[in-house]
Amino acid sequence: MKTAQEEALEIAKILEDSKADDVSVIDVSELNSWTDFFVIATVHSSAHWQGLAKQIKDYVKENGMEIHVTHNKAASGDDWNLIDIGPVVVHLMSADAREFYELEKLWHNGKKLK
Repeated sequence: MKTAQEEALEIAKILEDSKADDVSVIDVSELNSWTDFFVIATVHSSAHWQGLAKQIKDYVKENGMEIHVTHNKAASGDDWNLIDIGPVVVHLMSADAREFYELEKLWHNGKKLK
């Protein structure tokens, strides 16, 4: 059985191999109670994030993990899509959204693994 850190780093590798930009992994386990790792990546288009999301879903299924369905008040857009796998939360963001929300800055107290 893999640790959450191993899963986060493997997901980051999948994203990098699929041409996502600026992939980072942050250990936020000491900062909150609802997840342990953020994987953040910049995507280039709606088709790009949809393809990446499918690859992540395939990885989750192959590794006996589960995606937690999130219920948003607003419809999902192309700027920021979140995949909650429990101990790992994946953020697929457009360059504009990534620059605007600055998650790495917001979670700067987390340990950056990648």
